Amino acid sequence: MSFPTSLNYMSEDTRAVELSKRIPREFTLGVATASWQIEGDSQGRGRSIWDDFADIPGNIKDGTKADPACDHVNRLDQDLDILANLGVDAYRFSVSWPRVIPGHKKPSASGIDFYSRLIDGLLERNIKPALTMYHWDLPSELEEKGGWLNRDIHNYFAEYADTLATHFGDRVAMWATLNEPWVSAFLGYATKMHAPGIGNPAAGLEAGYRLMTAHGAAMSVLREHKVSQPGTVLNLTQVIAEDAAAADAAEHLDSLQNKFWLDLLAGRGIDSSLVERTAELTDWSFVDESRLASISQPIDWLGINYYTPIRVAGTGAGTSTEVQGQDFALYPGTPAGATMASREPRTEMGWEIFAPSITETLKQTAERLPGVPLYITENGGAFDDKLVDGEIHDADRVDYYLNHISAALDAKDQGVDLRGYFAWSMMDNIEWAEGLEKRFGIYYVDPINQERLPKDSAKLIQFLATNR
Repeated sequence: MSFPTSLNYMSEDTRAVELSKRIPREFTLGVATASWQIEGDSQGRGRSIWDDFADIPGNIKDGTKADPACDHVNRLDQDLDILANLGVDAYRFSVSWPRVIPGHKKPSASGIDFYSRLIDGLLERNIKPALTMYHWDLPSELEEKGGWLNRDIHNYFAEYADTLATHFGDRVAMWATLNEPWVSAFLGYATKMHAPGIGNPAAGLEAGYRLMTAHGAAMSVLREHKVSQPGTVLNLTQVIAEDAAAADAAEHLDSLQNKFWLDLLAGRGIDSSLVERTAELTDWSFVDESRLASISQPIDWLGINYYTPIRVAGTGAGTSTEVQGQDFALYPGTPAGATMASREPRTEMGWEIFAPSITETLKQTAERLPGVPLYITENGGAFDDKLVDGEIHDADRVDYYLNHISAALDAKDQGVDLRGYFAWSMMDNIEWAEGLEKRFGIYYVDPINQERLPKDSAKLIQFLATNR
């Protein structure tokens, strides 16, 4: 598939030209997707917690279910050609656990074949495959066994890792064990915002720990298979206290959003102050000290998914704007006396657009987990795209990318070992509980006929990828 419109106009945008000059040739520039959001073909795999969640009326705002999504399983070659046309170095995708091991019984030949064709197709087009093992679609059968609260979940995840490494270990350039365990734990277990919709704050804390035990177990398996570049992906961000009255709340939010995960990876264990602040919720007796060493074994890289900062202010100084994912219920044990206080301008998710925070997030992460190469593995924005005469001129998204890629490179210029950047997302898809209403793609996807149409942001990414 080719772009219907010339990209030459990007060469007239001085911001794009100047940014392209800043991107080193060895810097990885890619795009990202996730399995449940794009694949469709639910009949070709087992069920996941997101299928179960979507079956309950009201959980997905517009009633969207897994089919057809972007019909990616049936349009694989077309989507691979889009990636080749973009000129990106790498493609970050996730594997559907229930497609590879439906019902958590035995590996599926057809599921393994699909990802083999995807990986081989990328390599044929000189695109590095960056595989994420888990992007939230846990097999339903494992949720019936307790899901991320099952004390043996790390063993199930290790078996899954072994299956993937056995079949794909010789061809994948980068491996990530988990995507955003904070979301899995706190949107899915502490609250009912995401699958599986448990709604128990203590369960969120335990799920966060058990997700990391699964990461550790999978890392051991990936090392045994000697795969290339194993790591993991966290959603990290700068937490900003607008005034002294919000300082305690900001510290707690930072501890659960950022420090909890980085402390475990760095071998610092679970911070005692976090244990104290959550004492009324749990005694943390589920922590097995013998698992902590496994969690903290070295990783080859860390991915950071960044979208927006978190601002908190003293009571009465916040905002009434609904901001998806910024709710104190997602941070069990938060001290009273503060409100969320994001600012304009915002994306359609309500997320504040403030590019300097991606710089600070990278710098802060490099200090908290020293010596580990970093990647921005997701970054992008949902905007109110308008299809006019067969084109989408998404100027807000173009500005977002220009500003955030530049700000990420600022961190690199200041000494952060930043190795690459992946735009979210390659194409419009199911935005989880938001359904099809929120669009992050650089490609528009018609929900009726599945036509793919490049937005101006796609032309920007292509220009940057091919004019370094």
